[in-house]
Order: sequence, then structure tokens, then C-alpha cells
Amino acid sequence: MSKVVLITGGSSGIGKSVGEYLQEKGFTVFGTSRNPKNYPNSKFPIVALDVTKKETIASCVSEVVEKASRIDVLVNNAGAGITGPVEEIPDEEIKRNFETNFFGPINVIKAVLPTMRNQNSGMIINVTSIAGYMGLPYRGVYSASKGALEIITESFRMELKDFNIEMTNVAPGDFATNIAAGRYHAPVLEDSPYKEKYGFSLKTMDEHVDEGNDPKQMAEAIYKIIETKSPKIHYKVGAFMQKFSIVLKRVLPDKVYEKMLMNHYKL
Repeated sequence: MSKVVLITGGSSGIGKSVGEYLQEKGFTVFGTSRNPKNYPNSKFPIVALDVTKKETIASCVSEVVEKASRIDVLVNNAGAGITGPVEEIPDEEIKRNFETNFFGPINVIKAVLPTMRNQNSGMIINVTSIAGYMGLPYRGVYSASKGALEIITESFRMELKDFNIEMTNVAPGDFATNIAAGRYHAPVLEDSPYKEKYGFSLKTMDEHVDEGNDPKQMAEAIYKIIETKSPKIHYKVGAFMQKFSIVLKRVLPDKVYEKMLMNHYKL
């Protein structure tokens, strides 16, 4: 019997690549989107889900269980980018980002846990970000929301040990997806003290995404994790220097690391 996989945000980008790859490997895959009708040619079923609305989460999980009788793997992939000087990002946009990147995944986890507990098995893979391991300039809110998901996964894992449910994080670096188009960008204000440096950083961020790796690498990594009997707590997938930056953060003095980041972003 093939494993049933639910992928949030499975209609494009990393989620779509993961879904197509897992389906090729024989898994039963369900993806999600706020507007499934926009993806009539998807290679796997797309179920309606908005991670910021609990009623759609409950409906989505019920639909998948009704159709497939179980959920073996949840890939918490839905997320949103956000950029800007922390001082200038509106409060409502900061809250909206945390609703999508932090509270949303937690609520999807809560929705699938009763099913996995009844099965006495399950795996939850949270897609975070290498940016979640450090506070990046003009990406502070994104770093914070993804970092929060990384940390709470560590707590969740210990609480779920009695139920034979595994949980892990996969932190991608820059991949060639449409995430830049869907980001909230705080506007570059003409009278802003951050105008010059934020404008330059914004351009650099978009270039990094455009030059990113093939998202199939994430699909291959997630497949290997699913096939692993006892997965690690944290995985990183991306270019060598992006992954190595996490190692450097552990070993370098804080101010040296901060200076390195500022040099990288030409601040």
C-alpha cells in the first residue's frame, strides 16, 4: 500500500516539485492551494486550503482522509516571503507573515495528529529556511517566522515520541521558484533612511532566487527523509556556502559573523 502524502502549498514551486517526484516514486499525493480550480492540469489532486483559516484546514484534512483513509506524511511547505526594514513593515503584514509561516503550519499539524495517532504512525516534515538560522538584514520578519518553526519542531518531536510520529525540519536555501513574486515587499520610500541600502538588498535577494538551485533537489531530499526510519531533527538543502553559513554562525564570535553578513550584503 502506497503512503499517502499531504503537501501544503503543492500547486507551484518546491511543493509542486516534491509532489510530482513523490508520485513518480509511487506515493499517493495530495497538494493544496487556496484556489484549486487554477490548477486543472496538476499531476496530482489539489485540495482547497488556506493555512491562515482553520476551517479550511479541517475541511482539507477530512477530505484527504475520506479519499485515502489515512495520512502518512505531512509536508508543511506553504509559506510566504516578506522583505523590508523591520521599522517600516506594517504591523498587520508582520502578523500576516507569522499567520502563514508559523501559526498556519502548527494548525495543520494539529489537524493531522489525531489521524496519525490512530494509525500509530506518521511523519511531519516542516519546510523552513536557512534564513531561519540567522537574522538577515531586510528579511528579519521572514527569518524570525521560519526560525520559530525550527525551534517549535524540537519541542513537538519530544512530545510526539509516545505516538510513533516523527517530525523534522528541512531548511532550503535559494531555489529557482516563484517565491519572489509572491513576497510582501515593504515599499522603498523616497524619504526613508533605508532607501539606498534596502533598495540594493531587494535587488540582490531577487537575483539570488533567480539564480537558485533546481527545486528537484528538495524533492529528492524529502523523499530520502520519508524513506529514513529515524530522521534527524534538522536538514539543510542548498548551495554549499549557504549551508556552511550556519556552521560559521556556530563557531564565529557574534560580531565577526555579523560583520561577515554585512559585507556579503554590502551594508
